[in-house]
Amino acid sequence: MTCLDEFGRLLAAFLAILLNFAFQGAHCDLLVSPAGPSLVNALAGSNVTLAVSFSGAPDPAVTWSMGELPVVTWTINSGVPPDIADSRRKVLKMEPDGSLTLVNVPLHGYNSNYTILMTKSGLGKSSTTFTLKVFDHIQNVTLSTQLSDFAKEGTDRFTLQYSMLRGVVEQQKWFFNGVEIKSNSRYSVEERSLVILRPNRSDTGEYTVILTNPFSSVTTHMNVTVLYGPDEPALKARPAQLFYVSGDSLSVSCQAEGYPPPTAEWTFGGQTLPDSPEGVLNLKHVQTSQGGVYTCKLLNVRTREQRQKSITLNVYERPPGNPMCSVQSVNNLDLWYNCRWLGGTPQAQLSFPALSNTSSGAGNFSLTFNASNNLNGKTVTCIADHPIEQNNCSITASSPMKFLPAVRTTVDSGDKIVVTIHCVSEASPEAVVSWSKGSEAVTSGTTYQISSNTTQLEIRDYNVSNPLQNYTCTCRNPLGSQSRAIQLRGPTISDSSLLPNHNGTIVRLTWEVPPTSVVTGFDIQLKGPYLLSKHRNGTKTTGSSNRFRTIQQKLGHDRSADMFFLDPRLTYRFRVIPKALMTEGEPSEVNRIGPGDGLSGPAIAGIAAGIPCSLLFLLLLGCFIYFCVSWNKKRNKSRQTRYPVSRAVDKAVTTQTETTPHNLLKEGLKALPDYNPFKTPSERSVPLPRFVPPPPVRVATVV
Repeated sequence: MTCLDEFGRLLAAFLAILLNFAFQGAHCDLLVSPAGPSLVNALAGSNVTLAVSFSGAPDPAVTWSMGELPVVTWTINSGVPPDIADSRRKVLKMEPDGSLTLVNVPLHGYNSNYTILMTKSGLGKSSTTFTLKVFDHIQNVTLSTQLSDFAKEGTDRFTLQYSMLRGVVEQQKWFFNGVEIKSNSRYSVEERSLVILRPNRSDTGEYTVILTNPFSSVTTHMNVTVLYGPDEPALKARPAQLFYVSGDSLSVSCQAEGYPPPTAEWTFGGQTLPDSPEGVLNLKHVQTSQGGVYTCKLLNVRTREQRQKSITLNVYERPPGNPMCSVQSVNNLDLWYNCRWLGGTPQAQLSFPALSNTSSGAGNFSLTFNASNNLNGKTVTCIADHPIEQNNCSITASSPMKFLPAVRTTVDSGDKIVVTIHCVSEASPEAVVSWSKGSEAVTSGTTYQISSNTTQLEIRDYNVSNPLQNYTCTCRNPLGSQSRAIQLRGPTISDSSLLPNHNGTIVRLTWEVPPTSVVTGFDIQLKGPYLLSKHRNGTKTTGSSNRFRTIQQKLGHDRSADMFFLDPRLTYRFRVIPKALMTEGEPSEVNRIGPGDGLSGPAIAGIAAGIPCSLLFLLLLGCFIYFCVSWNKKRNKSRQTRYPVSRAVDKAVTTQTETTPHNLLKEGLKALPDYNPFKTPSERSVPLPRFVPPPPVRVATVV
């Protein structure tokens, strides 16, 4: 294609688009249709045209496709020749009106659906489809049998098939004695043959096949004889039993009168079994799949006559496992008792004698009863009866038991708190759980999600700032119900403790959380020396702080934290801060490890300053006491000089002096003169006693 031609095509397309926009609304739809029949039969070697007509647009673009493969493209009235696939140029030819002609069409390779697609810019597109079939004349048709020249009564199948020198068959018809044969239980009409299923003596006769196509028709005949033969066979099984257990071995014999002695052929389940000598079929370690009807076919090789007889062998097998009993709720009002013992041959017969004496079932049996108190806690037994074994199972229906709810806290992808409450009560049948908040029922929605089995409530975007939220889960089955209230709390620590290792360098901090506390994580805090850390050069760095600081963060499901590299000579204080995202709860109690704290620096300074002050205070106190005693003596002495005692007192003192002489006179020494005879005995010169602060006394003065 030259550049000038290509430019002309582009210019024509541009003008067509321009005219389309200039005169929108003034055009007709493009339409293409067959100019003859859409189903076209062609004889091999002839010419055939797939004729079309179109309207609504001048000079449309044409594309012919064979199946899904485009084979010809062209624009009508274009100076450019049609574009035809190289491999098909000798056969395909484009007509000026867009029709497609096949020249000397071959027998093979051109049977297909042909589709023409016409398009015109701005006027849409249209298509239509043809079906082309290529035939050849049918010649030299013959009939033959497949394996044997004769049909034998009792065999599985007898096949007649045709062959021909050349030709294409569009339709075949089979006839027996002039009556058309259709596929049924006796005959199977296949692609190039007729199969007589299990032929018998009535199948003897003339068989005809008629082969046709649009250009020829051929009829061929063949006579078939079916041979048959012996007397009624006698079948016996040894050992003779009503049934056999899977794994047993047995033999079955097939005998009949005939001349020459007939040969036996056994079939089972539509399949022919291996040849059995003298008509005896040996079955070893039989399985349940081998139970059923066995057929013996006896054939006389001379007359081709045969007879058959069947025997039924029952092979039983115990159902696997044991019976299974269950009880379920029906609309939370009735109880549905079920007993299952599936499998086995035959199926076991099941019944609930305690519930009904008249009802039973095979393999799977159930009964429905209204829930009542007499069924609560009552054990019901299912009796399973099988020819090989009798078995049973039991089930007890019970109302829900008391239970403990479980609370779990997680954080979703949007950093929102999700609280999940799980309530499961032991009950039979399984309890259905209903949920409420306060006095209002809880249903699934944006905030709440209830699991499919109703045992789990998921609270999304939980608000921790609203503490003590009360929820109630009620477990109910037809026999009763149990309820449990759940009071959700904010982040809380219920208990904590420290567990050090033997040398005090590692400590494990453990804590507990109330069951209904909403917690997403924990901050582990330390007050005191910094934990030791090792550097590459082997040194250790230390430090200290008088304030609690966070050293670890734990997840909501954690209940312990390990701290390493502690110095056993120092004192550490640990505590746990529960958190619900950014909301913190009350810290746990402070757990201390290490020796006592000792005196602080200010306390030591205070004691050092207080010692001399205390000594000075004691000295001043002693001086004060001494001054007080001395002053008191002087005061008493001055009082006695100023106020002399009476004679009566003096006489009493003199008398006492005479009767009790001083101890010094016994030594022969003179007593010192008494310069004040008016002194009281206490004021006279006597040895001074050791100083003892006098107790407080009452003083009386005589005038």
